[in-house]
Amino acid sequence: MKYRTLGDAGLRVSEISMGTFTFGGRGDFAMVGEQGVPEARRLVDCCLDHGVNLFDCANMYSTGLAEEILGEVLDGRPEPLVTSKVRMPIGDGPNDAGASRYHILRECERSLKKLRRDRIDIYYLHEWDGSVPLEETLSALETLIRDGKVRYVGCSNYSGWHMMKALGIADRTGLPRFATQQIHYTLEAREAEYELLPAAVDQGLGTLVWSPLAAGLLSGKHRQGQYPADGSRQSRGWSEPPIRDWERLWNIVDVLVDLAEARGATPAQMALAWLLDRPSVASLVVGGSDTAQFEENIASADISLTDAERARLDEVSTIPLLYPYWHQDQFARDTFTSADRALLPERFRG
Repeated sequence: MKYRTLGDAGLRVSEISMGTFTFGGRGDFAMVGEQGVPEARRLVDCCLDHGVNLFDCANMYSTGLAEEILGEVLDGRPEPLVTSKVRMPIGDGPNDAGASRYHILRECERSLKKLRRDRIDIYYLHEWDGSVPLEETLSALETLIRDGKVRYVGCSNYSGWHMMKALGIADRTGLPRFATQQIHYTLEAREAEYELLPAAVDQGLGTLVWSPLAAGLLSGKHRQGQYPADGSRQSRGWSEPPIRDWERLWNIVDVLVDLAEARGATPAQMALAWLLDRPSVASLVVGGSDTAQFEENIASADISLTDAERARLDEVSTIPLLYPYWHQDQFARDTFTSADRALLPERFRG
C-alpha cells in the first residue's frame, strides 16, 4: 500500500480507504448491504492486512448502526484512522439534522461512544446547510478540536463556492480550516473538475472520493443490455449516483473492459487507477461485500496507466468546457496555475 499526504496537512492516508456504507443494513441501507460484526470483522482485517489505514463512516449510515459495528470491530486497535460525518437527519426531531452547534456537538459525542474512541481523526460536514451561519458551524468544530475529540475537519458534497466561503471565514476569524473534502468523482462523473478539484489544489485540501466506481457501475459487472446485474444494489432499487447519459456510461465501461483485458487487470482496477492519477486526490473510499472485492480494489493502487491507456479513458469521458472556462482557455491559458490545470488536466500533458 502507498500513502499520500492529505493536502497540506501532515496526515498520511492510504491510497485506498475502506468505506463502511454496507455495515448494518438498517432501513434503505439494506439495499446496499447488511454486514454484521462477523462479516465486517473479516473485511476490516483484510484491509488492515493490506495496509489500509483509513476507515470511513458516518452517523447516518444505518442510523448509527454502522458506527457501532465499526467501533466493535476496531475496539482495542487504536492505530487505524477513523472518520465520521455529521449533518444528515438521524431522527424526526427539530434538531436531529443540520450544522448547528447543538447538533454537531451532540452528534460527535454520540459518534465517539458508538465508535468506542476518544477522538475522531477526520470529522466531515456531510452536506451544506445554508440555514446555519458558517461562523456557528466552524466554531462548533473548533470546540471539538480544542477538546481533543476531533483531529481534522472536512466538508463533503459542498459546491465550490460553499467550500471557498467556509475557508474564507476560517482564514478571517481564525476558526478551523477544512483539511479535506470528500466528493463524488468518477470517470462517468467528472463535474468536480469544474470547481472542486481546482479549489482543492489552490487551497491545499486533500480529496477523498466516495463511490469511486459509481456504485459498481464502472466495475464491468453491468453492461449495456445486461443492467442491472443480478445481486447488485441497483437490482434491489438503489439509484445513487444518478446517470444522466447512459450511452456515455456504457461507452466508458466498454473502454474499461477493453483496456483491462489487454492488461490482465479488471475494469474496476483501471477505473480506480485513473482516479488515483487525478489532481489533489489522496484516497479512494471503496466498499465491498467480500474480501475478494477489497483485494481487487486495493491492487489498483499498484497500477500505473500508460499514456495510451490514459488517453483512451480521457477521450471517452471528457466533459465540455462550460463558460467561463472555454473563454479562459482561449485568452488566459498562458497564465494558468496548477489549480486551473486541474480542469481536464489531459489538456496540459506533454
